[in-house]
Amino acid sequence: MNSINSKKNSSFYTLIFLPALLVILFLTIYPVVNTLFLSFFKYNYLSDDRRFIGLKNFITIGKDQVFRTAFLNTILFALFATVFEVALGIFLALMFYGQFPGKRPFMIMVIFPMMVSTMVVCAVWKVLYHYDIGLFNYILKSIGLAPVGWLTDKTRALSSIILVDIWQWTPFAFLVLQAGLNSIPREIFEASSIDGAGYFRNLRSVTLPILSSQILLVIMLRTIDTFRIFGKVYALTQGGPGNATETVSYYIYREGFSYFNLGRASAAALYVLAVIALIASFYIRGIMKEEN
Repeated sequence: MNSINSKKNSSFYTLIFLPALLVILFLTIYPVVNTLFLSFFKYNYLSDDRRFIGLKNFITIGKDQVFRTAFLNTILFALFATVFEVALGIFLALMFYGQFPGKRPFMIMVIFPMMVSTMVVCAVWKVLYHYDIGLFNYILKSIGLAPVGWLTDKTRALSSIILVDIWQWTPFAFLVLQAGLNSIPREIFEASSIDGAGYFRNLRSVTLPILSSQILLVIMLRTIDTFRIFGKVYALTQGGPGNATETVSYYIYREGFSYFNLGRASAAALYVLAVIALIASFYIRGIMKEEN
């Protein structure tokens, strides 16, 4: 009897979730299959000229110096942005652990950047970075230093965009890690303190090991998100100066919507998909090991 009821429940839940599952599969699988199909063609959708060229798009992109530069910039962006966002997120989570006067307004201030749209964030920072009227150059000039081309200097443009991303998305890392920190029973810290462990020993031996799953999750999510960076590059520099801030996503956008070459854009998108899938599988394996 129990077996029959279990089968009925299983069939019921399958029927309930099947429509949503089909929609998700369609929205996921169809774009990937269509992108894979287009990557084998030289296809200009303005002229509707479509010609099968096999793997030539992949080979051409692999040899393209602009794509290599964009790929390197993307890796540097993802690496530095993720490291600083997670590190600052851990610091803020530890700082806001427990109760103290003014915690609520300070917390609102900390998470505020995450609630603002990327285009608004970029508009504000573009003014701050402005060579003539920007706040940063005003501060430099007021202390007797020369103004800096934050977004026009090849050596500073990428790091300037990374700073914007850190400002906007550190709150995300903070919220996830704070939730994990608040889920740790306080008795664990009390028992460790009774055994004579100080704050830093508690941090190294108790807090961080328990938070390792949440830390890995944040690293995975921020790595994937920063690897897809587009909006900030488009709004702040449009890949310039030169190709100093060109990223893979912006390269795909230019190939597809400026040069109207959907074949090359699709091939580049598949490169990105492969890298993101590899990164995700690596982190998911790490998270599953932590849980086991």
